[in-house]
Amino acid sequence: MSWMLFSIYALVFALVCGLSYGAMAVLMPNAMTQRMDSMKADVAGKSAPASSAWWGKWWQQTQQMLEWLSPLSSSSEPEDPAQTFRLRLRFYNAGLHSRLAPMVYLASKTALTFALPGVAMLVLWQIKVNFAQSVDMAILLSCAVLGYYLPNAVLAHWVQKYQQALFNSFPDALDLMRVCVQAGLGLDAAIDRVGREMKLSSPELSFEFELTGLELRAGASRADALRHLSSRIGLEDLDALVVMLIQADLLGTSVNESLQVHSQALRTKRRLQAEETAAKLPVKLLIPLVFCVFPALLTVLLGPAMISIHEILAPTAQAN
Repeated sequence: MSWMLFSIYALVFALVCGLSYGAMAVLMPNAMTQRMDSMKADVAGKSAPASSAWWGKWWQQTQQMLEWLSPLSSSSEPEDPAQTFRLRLRFYNAGLHSRLAPMVYLASKTALTFALPGVAMLVLWQIKVNFAQSVDMAILLSCAVLGYYLPNAVLAHWVQKYQQALFNSFPDALDLMRVCVQAGLGLDAAIDRVGREMKLSSPELSFEFELTGLELRAGASRADALRHLSSRIGLEDLDALVVMLIQADLLGTSVNESLQVHSQALRTKRRLQAEETAAKLPVKLLIPLVFCVFPALLTVLLGPAMISIHEILAPTAQAN
């Protein structure tokens, strides 16, 4: 395979990945974007009825298309509640609370499974390179597999990014919660106050605490609200914190000491992760050093010496 063909494949792959990532980001906005859009809609009112009618019609057609495409890539029955709950919980772990998020995810898997092989066939037809039939089938099959599993990789990246942001901001939130408890606030009021105070530094954690506060105000018990918070975030450290808070509430132990101990444990774990990342850095730098830096360095150091040796030995060789 020539370098030109490889470059075309790489450009097509990057273009399709960028378009699919942009489509998923537009059709599956995060919770903060949804709240801002709803506030804008409340302020705007009905100032543009014609555009609103057009937008509503287009949005309805889009939903119908998503409902038609999404069952094609699902591995279970469309009405399977367990599969639907697991998929929606996965989106909660990524901070996506949109009702259309699972449909967009499944529809993108179906569309990319057929779109990438179609693009590959178009590229092969345009460049007019005669491969063997088995090579063509292998390329099309690889594109189909890539299109099917590409949304999984994007979703896993979003989950990891969201959970890392929450993990980094949790020790500070626990310290603020401990200060609120020491000042005389209850745990429910402390969660609500910390959520409002963390809105600028950590909007992800602020939104999760806001949802927990809404559950508490709606009548849910503290244990259920904390368990729901743990399920939405999906971090093991938060699971341990929720168990600790529930036990402290049931047994009547000090919540202040529990929050302090867990905050110190989270900071220790965060420091250990940073040290582990720093320890991996020399190994990661070894490859660019060996293949990029050392050849250039040896060329600069040994190049003049090799030229001098060649100039000295060349007349001797010609004389012999």
